Amino acid sequence: MTLLDAPAVATEPAPLAPAARLLPALAAVYRAQLARAKVSRIPLLFVATFQSVGILVMMRGVVDPGDNPSAHAVVAGSAVLVVAFVALNLLAQYFGRLRATGGLDHYATLPVPPASVVLGTAAAYASFTVPGVFVTAGIGSWMFDLPIARMWILLAVVPLAGAALAGLGAALGLLAPRQELATLAGQLGMSAALLLGVLPASRLPVPVQWLRDLLPSSYGVDALALTYAPHPDWARITLDLGVCGAVGLASLSLATWAYRRAAR
Repeated sequence: MTLLDAPAVATEPAPLAPAARLLPALAAVYRAQLARAKVSRIPLLFVATFQSVGILVMMRGVVDPGDNPSAHAVVAGSAVLVVAFVALNLLAQYFGRLRATGGLDHYATLPVPPASVVLGTAAAYASFTVPGVFVTAGIGSWMFDLPIARMWILLAVVPLAGAALAGLGAALGLLAPRQELATLAGQLGMSAALLLGVLPASRLPVPVQWLRDLLPSSYGVDALALTYAPHPDWARITLDLGVCGAVGLASLSLATWAYRRAAR
């Protein structure tokens, strides 16, 4: 009997490895994205911080320093603008490029939950903005003669505003039909954060104020601005941070759904 006449041995396919749990997969994606950001995003973080400091210098010639709502809004808006530049603008471009170049196929083959990819990437981009936000807020407080004793509130503002803006940026990048449109959407979102976040809300027309209320980062800006008052309204600050967190949860859920849709 030759080898050709030997009976075929039935073999069963090997079972696939179990899918990774959400939190370990999220931590792995977060570390990978943060390591990548340290190499390629440091120049962009410098640009984002330099841009916000430049806006502070420009507004210093328009807004009087000291304890007034306009100065509070300018400093708070300039600080949160660093988050908008990185977490919204760059993340929209990143996911738009991944979708256009087929990079999502790589993530789709990994045994990781879709939510871990979106949340880990968004968390990495948001946490990457922390140094720039503190530098901008510190320089703004010095330029406008504002207290720095309550800058610890940034430890709540950055993750909550970052989650809202990163989720929105990821959703824009994943839902845009073309990479160029994702880049355009990210730029428009950052421009909205600039125009509606830095300028004092009381000086905007009423219809524009309604548009400002739809911008997730505006609640983080308001929470930070209120801490510069001699006697902050902590109930209002907590409410603004709560709204920012709720919007962040909704935007990250939308981004996760958009990831599943794009990966298919």
